[in-house]
Amino acid sequence: MGISNYIKDIGRGKEGARALGRAQAADLMGLILDQQVSDLELGAFCIAMRIKGETPEEMAGFLDATHARLNKVHTGQVPTVVLPSYNGARKLPVLTPLLALLLAREGVAVVVHGSATEDKRVSSQAVFAHLGIEARAQVAPAAAGQVQFIPTGVLHAGLDRLLGVRRVVGLRNPGHSLVKLMNPCDGPSLVVSSYTHPEYLLSMSATFALTGQHALLLRGTEGEAVADARRTPAMDVFKNGQTLRVQEQQEGSLAKMPELPGTDAAATALYIEHVLQNLLPVPQAIALQVQHILREVQA
Repeated sequence: MGISNYIKDIGRGKEGARALGRAQAADLMGLILDQQVSDLELGAFCIAMRIKGETPEEMAGFLDATHARLNKVHTGQVPTVVLPSYNGARKLPVLTPLLALLLAREGVAVVVHGSATEDKRVSSQAVFAHLGIEARAQVAPAAAGQVQFIPTGVLHAGLDRLLGVRRVVGLRNPGHSLVKLMNPCDGPSLVVSSYTHPEYLLSMSATFALTGQHALLLRGTEGEAVADARRTPAMDVFKNGQTLRVQEQQEGSLAKMPELPGTDAAATALYIEHVLQNLLPVPQAIALQVQHILREVQA
C-alpha cells in the first residue's frame, strides 16, 4: 500500500509541511504498525516528522491506531499504574523500578513497559533483572501488589520496529513520544509520563487533554517517569480532558542531598533493596510522587 501520499504532505520541510488530521494520522500509523511500509518509507517518515514536529492532533491519531493494535493488559477492577521506561540512566541512576516497587507495596498493580533505544544507557529492564523481576515473554493480567515489565515488542512488534529506527539514523521519531503517551491496559488505569524539554510539556499536555486520558505528567529523571531524587518537580494530572496542578516545583536548594548510587544496574538494584528495607530513606520527591499517584489511581 505504501505511505508516499502522506510523506508528500509531511515531508516538505519545516515551513512547507502540512499537518495531518487525526483520522489521517491514525491511518498512517496503522500502516506503519501493521508493517505495510518499506524500510525506506519508514525512514522517510521518521526524518520528515523529526523536521516538522508532531501536532497534538497527529499524536492523538497515532495513539488511536496504537491503542487499537496493542496486546492489552487486562486490569479488571485492580487499580493499575502504567510506567513507560525508555530513556534509562546516563548520569543518574534509573529509579523507575524503585517507584514501581513502592507503588506495588501499597497494593497497586504496576505495568512497566520499555525497550533499550540507546546502548550506552542502563535500562530499567537491567535493574529489574537484578531485583529478580524478569521481562515478560507475553502479556499477563494486572495483579494487585505486583510489578510486571513488558518489552515493547511483546506489546506490538510494529511499534518496536518503529523505535528501532533510532539505532539506524540516530534520531528520535514520533514513536518515542508515542510510547510515553500510550496506555497498554484495557481498563481504568493511570499513565505516569515525563518530558525532557519544555516544548514537550506543552505538546504532551495538549495530547493528554485532547484524548481524555488519565495521566500524571512531570519532568522526570533524564526522561524517565520517576521524579528527580534531588528536587521535586511540578506534577500535573489529566483526566477527562481536564488538567490539575497537584504539585508545585520545589524552589531553592535542598538542605541535604540524598545518597544515590552510580548508574550501574547492580548498584542501583542494591540501593532500591535498601530503600525498600527502610535502611535508606525514600527520596522526598519520589515519596511525594507516590502519594499523588496513589491518590489518583485509588480515587
